[in-house]
Amino acid sequence: MAERPEDLNLPNAVITRIIKEALPDGVNISKEARSAISRAASVFVLYATSCANNFAMKGKRKTLNAGDVLSAMEEMEFQRFVAPLKESLEGVSKKERKRPGKIKTRRQTRRNKIRAERRTMMRMMKGWRRKNKTMRKRWTTELAQGLGCAQRDVNAVNRPCCVPSCVH
Repeated sequence: MAERPEDLNLPNAVITRIIKEALPDGVNISKEARSAISRAASVFVLYATSCANNFAMKGKRKTLNAGDVLSAMEEMEFQRFVAPLKESLEGVSKKERKRPGKIKTRRQTRRNKIRAERRTMMRMMKGWRRKNKTMRKRWTTELAQGLGCAQRDVNAVNRPCCVPSCVH
């Protein structure tokens, strides 16, 4: 739970954006009104979360789900929000189904790219290994520089740049 009451407020930028989208163009709102709306929105979110948590606890669960939130809206007598919330939920579900599998993090993507580059360079070097030692050193140096790894040993052709857990 939050230690200070200010921590319970929603971000002002988000509240301001929502207010501007709801009001017609050219309508201004005072700082006090914005603050009051922000506080009211925070109280609403906390109350809705508390009600949804009660439904989760009745179901002997610790995780809130969409059904808990919809039930909380009905309990708080906000039935008119249930239909739009269901439509939004269906839209989100459709988008998630269209997503092709697991999303990779930037680090995973970068590691895979570097590993592929390293394999390609090593294959190219394999054919040249016996032909010319100077050429091998040049390619090894370019490989190390291209990967940005300062730990690469220029003379170690068959070894990876560093330990397997390296993020280079």
